[in-house]
Amino acid sequence: MNWASGFNRDVGVLINRDVGVAPTVGATPTSRSEPATPTSRLKTQLNPHAKNLRKGRYSSANQVYLITTVTQHREPIFNDFNAARAMVRLLMNEQLLGRADTLAFVIMPDHLHWLMTLTGQIGLSQVMQSLKTLSAKKIGHPVWQAGFHDHALRQEEDLLATARYIVTNPLRAGLVQHIGDYPHWDAIWL
Repeated sequence: MNWASGFNRDVGVLINRDVGVAPTVGATPTSRSEPATPTSRLKTQLNPHAKNLRKGRYSSANQVYLITTVTQHREPIFNDFNAARAMVRLLMNEQLLGRADTLAFVIMPDHLHWLMTLTGQIGLSQVMQSLKTLSAKKIGHPVWQAGFHDHALRQEEDLLATARYIVTNPLRAGLVQHIGDYPHWDAIWL
């Protein structure tokens, strides 16, 4: 795991810049006067808006989230059947551990869409940190870009329409002619 800015001297916590873990209550961002490391400069060059993904992030138990995360350099890692199935097992594992209830997902060659309900056992950033770390270990090399996009669905938003949008990604991308031909998706309604 890459701990970019390292130790925050003000509050004594580690801040994980890779997956958007927010500092603990009362913490302040690491001082900008600290010298940039080669790793932090490279991350800024590769994804200059990654920090914007974390602004205003708040985890709420029993909230439905649509999560999107992208592989490093948009490499099609999940064209490898075994890598994609390992990712499916990790999503199922999050449910078995009681951290997230999966409603729908699709694992595309270079990204993941995951419609899930956060159980509240741990925060959203911690769920994603765990998922990304374990997938890198299972697959054998780094998989994901820093950060992730999350959208908390409002009550009036249609879960079924969102789930349909997620699972039809392979059709829109031209990967298959029939959704049943794509092996790396699931939804509780089907």
